[in-house]
Amino acid sequence: MTDDLFSEAVRRLDRAAEYARIDSEALLRLSSPRAVLEVSIPVRMDDGSLQVFRGYRVRHDDTRGPTKGGIRFHPDVNLSEVKALAFWMTCKCAVAGIPFGGAKGGVVVDPKSLSRLELERLSRGYVQAIADFIGPETDVPAPDVYTNAMIMGWMMDEYSVIRRRRMPDVITGKPIPLGGSLGRDDATGRGAYNCIRELQRIRGWNPTDLRVAVQGFGNAGQHVARLLAEDGCRIVAISDSRGGILRENGIDIPCAIRHKNSGQSVYSEQSVCGCPVCGEADCHCDEGPLSGSTLISNEELLELDVDLLIPAAMENQITSENAPRIRAPVIVEVANGPITPDADDILSSRGTLIVPDILANAGGVTVSYFEWVQNRTGDYWSTDTVRSRLQEIMSREFHAVYDRMTEQSIDMRTAAYAHAVSRLGEAIACQGTSHYFSASPVHS
Repeated sequence: MTDDLFSEAVRRLDRAAEYARIDSEALLRLSSPRAVLEVSIPVRMDDGSLQVFRGYRVRHDDTRGPTKGGIRFHPDVNLSEVKALAFWMTCKCAVAGIPFGGAKGGVVVDPKSLSRLELERLSRGYVQAIADFIGPETDVPAPDVYTNAMIMGWMMDEYSVIRRRRMPDVITGKPIPLGGSLGRDDATGRGAYNCIRELQRIRGWNPTDLRVAVQGFGNAGQHVARLLAEDGCRIVAISDSRGGILRENGIDIPCAIRHKNSGQSVYSEQSVCGCPVCGEADCHCDEGPLSGSTLISNEELLELDVDLLIPAAMENQITSENAPRIRAPVIVEVANGPITPDADDILSSRGTLIVPDILANAGGVTVSYFEWVQNRTGDYWSTDTVRSRLQEIMSREFHAVYDRMTEQSIDMRTAAYAHAVSRLGEAIACQGTSHYFSASPVHS
């Protein structure tokens, strides 16, 4: 992770502005976050010692509504990363057309090294430190890397204690009994799947002919792999932080998911690398999901000769160094920022179609918006309603971006950013720019 991640992210604006109607003042406002908070979080450990963790929360832009964005617990969290993620979230909400701005948060910690009680103390301590920075009408957090529904439940409860009243609308991605939304668990993966289905219709793909590789087998990666496998796609490779597996005949995704999630800890200790011959009665593989498979690295997975590559792990996985070796003709970014700008240029020059993160993984924030609406109205929706409304939004915005790409002869990422900044520019212009304030006065 470079210290210039935020600067690299903002570079996307300059190119997008060439293809969008946006005032230069609007670009200036979007080039810097609205507010940045750094906090120290003291936590009493189980052995009686005290540790102090560093945390961040960044609100990038709130022109179109309260800011929205996840909280990640990871040892590599840094301020530049959090600022970049907040910027991407601003663009993502604008692409999806939902009335939120972008925010992000994080704590520098290896959460797998904490006990459950230590994890709860850290989660509540983080909310105590940022309580005056967030709120249902100000900034609404959600889960991200190594945070989950239970952690969101702790955070919502702590905020409610501080405010002396129950406030489920302060955080999304909560457990269902605590005000979470049905359909939120698979929303990010399902949103990406909706994009792939639309691309499939445009290009006339037969799902059974598609060979797919998924880097990152967490929540989003698991669900997009599952949905594609149910359509008949052959998922030939999957990976997690420890490495991956390749099976040309296709991996039994339900079995792999069961194995990956079979650990008893808060964070799965299982790896797809150790996926055994399961012997489950409902396993559709004759000899288990790993029969005839090969262990591969995450780097090797990215370079496989497949029809569809889905990076669903972390940022900066495809760089200028390995981009020339990427063979997949289509990449769908389920992770945030998995391709660096330099790598983007290399891939685009070779004709690789990249469905960008601010479109492909917008399903998560869209259903988070649904959850926020349900919390505020008290009207809770069925799973079918959530999925139907998600599909409607993802389909509409996918075609808006794809049509802009085709009409303006630009790559899909630039088209998505142009789509986003057009909406952002319109909202900012409604408050007045130099063109408005320097105009001649209107006389009656």
